[in-house]
Amino acid sequence: MNILFATSEAVPFCKTGGLGDVGGALPLALSKIGLRPTVVLPAFRQALESGQPLERTGERFEVQIGPKRVAGEFLRSRLPGSDVPVYLVEQHGYFNRDGLYGDAGGEYRDNAERFVFFSRAVLEAIERFDLQTDVLHCHDWQAGLLPAYVKTLYRNRPVMERLATLFTIHNLGYQGSFWHWDMELTGLGWQHFNWRQLEFYGQLNFMKSALVFADAISTVSPRYAHEIQTPPMSCGLEGVLQHRREDLFGILNGIDEDVWNPAIDPHIAQKYSADNYAAGKAACKRALQAEVGLPQRDDVPLLASVGRLADQKGFDLIAEVLPRMAQSLDAQWVLLGSGDPHYEQLLQRLAAEMPERVAVRIGFSNELAHRIEAGADMYLMPSRYEPCGLNQMYSLKYGAVPIVRETGGLADTIVNTTESTLAAGNANGFSFADASAYALSMAIDRAVRVYRQPDVWRQLVTTGMEQDWSWDRSAGQYAELYKRAMDCVGAPAMA
Repeated sequence: MNILFATSEAVPFCKTGGLGDVGGALPLALSKIGLRPTVVLPAFRQALESGQPLERTGERFEVQIGPKRVAGEFLRSRLPGSDVPVYLVEQHGYFNRDGLYGDAGGEYRDNAERFVFFSRAVLEAIERFDLQTDVLHCHDWQAGLLPAYVKTLYRNRPVMERLATLFTIHNLGYQGSFWHWDMELTGLGWQHFNWRQLEFYGQLNFMKSALVFADAISTVSPRYAHEIQTPPMSCGLEGVLQHRREDLFGILNGIDEDVWNPAIDPHIAQKYSADNYAAGKAACKRALQAEVGLPQRDDVPLLASVGRLADQKGFDLIAEVLPRMAQSLDAQWVLLGSGDPHYEQLLQRLAAEMPERVAVRIGFSNELAHRIEAGADMYLMPSRYEPCGLNQMYSLKYGAVPIVRETGGLADTIVNTTESTLAAGNANGFSFADASAYALSMAIDRAVRVYRQPDVWRQLVTTGMEQDWSWDRSAGQYAELYKRAMDCVGAPAMA
């Protein structure tokens, strides 16, 4: 089975978030079970400067964008350590920019045009390189027009006749919604600009287009697939999602265990596994404390968080809880991230006021993120919503017990510690339901109490470390979904 990934991000070429991890890791996992994936992505400046080997194919093309013809060229590479081909769509006017989707001034004003061009380039690649694609796997709004193109503008091309489409929602909050006159750029015809297809409150909506026209739809966790069918998580798209609920599936993302694995991690002070984690984590904890300027204490819990400083990630809850708990609780805190200036300033002020208990690093460092996971005893992830989440799975792998809000992929991966879950042997963290500072503080208190019980804590850590969160688990589920999408080819889109 030949699968083409149409994605705007794929590690190690380019990444802004979890989409990049999926774009780089899932094709590798699929190739291991006998599928034949190919990746197509824009030749962003970040990709051109990634250090990955790139070669020119000599294959140039032109596509119609509104009233003009726009030329591009394909570059070729491979996912590292594999035979998985990667084609990069080069068009310097669209993609050779500092950011992938925007800059300090906001989103690029021509994003609709840029990703119309990318979508049509993907279909050109299928023909020009004779990829014999069975399933076109489209990721997020940036590839949202592709299912519509396959069923309308390109439907009479021989290579498209039996082409199945799967659309994966990574975050429904980002929909690719544009001025209605951008419809002229798509070439799809105004007859499709209606409330059942591409129109959404007077705007052209790439995400809705995919939800209408794709043969099958997936999200990145089973819980999120359920949550997005009703407000507020539906972001206004509950109608089409409920209509397509029989074609909507949730498959958890995985983690790349060649990268996130304390047994082989080159970034941490001492490698360890579930069998010898106690000595390894103790060494990593002391090294992390020294690196961020905290006292080297083995006797206190070290709580950590890494990520975007935003309300969605629950940093409003952390900001409310931390000033009080940092004073009252004998514990240490390490936070790494950037985002809302309000949270950046608050965290930096707390670190300055309580340097023996709070350490903050504004910005991002992949290497430090690894060391935080290895050195932390607990990992905070109180997200207001979280389609899947990867950090809680990294934390499980590294023996940093997660404290999470019960939503999306966090609910699908973290089993709250209770007497019954401990007895069943499946407890691996702490969770709470209400998006409130009180609920978060109660969860932290529970975790600290259990931390003082070494035998119970050892059970939590080893349970999480021994669980399988690799892409191997998810790849088989995607293979089945690809077959289902192929069986749906020819079904009419919503009219």
